[in-house]
Amino acid sequence: MHLILYDGLCGLCDRFNRFVLAHDSAERFQFASLQSPLGCSIAQRFGEDSGRLTTVLVVSDYDGAVPRLHVKGDAALVVLEGLGGHWRWAHVFRILPRGVVDWAYDLIAHNRYRLFGRYDACPLPDPRYRARFLDE
Repeated sequence: MHLILYDGLCGLCDRFNRFVLAHDSAERFQFASLQSPLGCSIAQRFGEDSGRLTTVLVVSDYDGAVPRLHVKGDAALVVLEGLGGHWRWAHVFRILPRGVVDWAYDLIAHNRYRLFGRYDACPLPDPRYRARFLDE
């Protein structure tokens, strides 16, 4: 099981979560906002500042013996690859230098509120997916 830690006020993050939920038929991913107590504590456990909401964080095997933190472009690729099906082809982007992938990620992340909006409060997930959100 993998955990996606996201900015709960970000319109792009909300769209990303809905995309993952729609394509994650194996239910490999769970979610927690970085503003939640759980999200803050997990981010801090890995030395990340949850107040610095500039990236999505993915903790692979977060409930296992050896969880691993992924950030920026690596996090996005872990998610796409984990969705399976034709999304696993995202691994081809791993041939690019990490700096290039992270530069593209940073470009989008820097403009995400302007391009995708910002919520005043974290949107509630569809009730059928509520159990996959670990915020409470």
